[in-house]
Amino acid sequence: MITRKPIFPNVIELNIQAGHLIGCNVYLVYHGDEWILIDIGYEDSVDEIVDLIRDLDFPLSRCKTLLATHADVDHCQGLAKAKVLLKTSVTSHPRAADLLESGNRLQTFAEIDAQGISEPMPKVIVEHRLSEGDKLSVGDLELEVWSTPGHADSQLAFRLGNVLFSGDNIYRDGGVGAIDAHHGSDIPSFIRSLERIRDSDVEWLLPSHGPYFKRDPDMLNKVIERLQGYLHLSDFGTCAIDWPLMKQWEQEIAEGKYP
Repeated sequence: MITRKPIFPNVIELNIQAGHLIGCNVYLVYHGDEWILIDIGYEDSVDEIVDLIRDLDFPLSRCKTLLATHADVDHCQGLAKAKVLLKTSVTSHPRAADLLESGNRLQTFAEIDAQGISEPMPKVIVEHRLSEGDKLSVGDLELEVWSTPGHADSQLAFRLGNVLFSGDNIYRDGGVGAIDAHHGSDIPSFIRSLERIRDSDVEWLLPSHGPYFKRDPDMLNKVIERLQGYLHLSDFGTCAIDWPLMKQWEQEIAEGKYP
């Protein structure tokens, strides 16, 4: 058994736990022996994640479900493999479930021919479908489901006390999840989702990529203003040439430096 490194009570982020970058943020939420994973990442990271969970002394048989924030390939490609290894279920928004069960490669960003991206997207049955206001229990804990469309029409966030597992809504550098019409993105919805996060009393945001950070209404206002400008411009999409935040995040993990 290795020492657990929770970032908040009952929350372990597996990149931080491992001390190196595995992939997208994978949150293990637990109470007693029961636990869930929020997102899983790529298929080739599943074995490492499962081995790490075993080393943390969590009974693999007590995984209640694998929870998807949305259906993108970098969040969900490993679901089918992890589901078999853990003998558990999959839970998502109904629209994400449709994409996951059909193995849709276009709307999940698994296939972007113009950028030379071609990834498999294994089909997986989704046993449980969540929508706005639903509750998900983990032991004695309760996660509140928020529907926060914008990046994807299936984007969910999950509130646990004063923290919000915020998906691809907002990152520490003020970036947001890619906006692409083929992906089901919608800027007016995105703005409303960010306004909801801004106006909430959540203290900490735990995104699907990069470091967790304190909710900052001033920063969110700037992001909202930027997206409002996108309503009348054509310069949004998936064409960024790099993302400096991810190099910073990888270095912070390696150095053991956290917010």
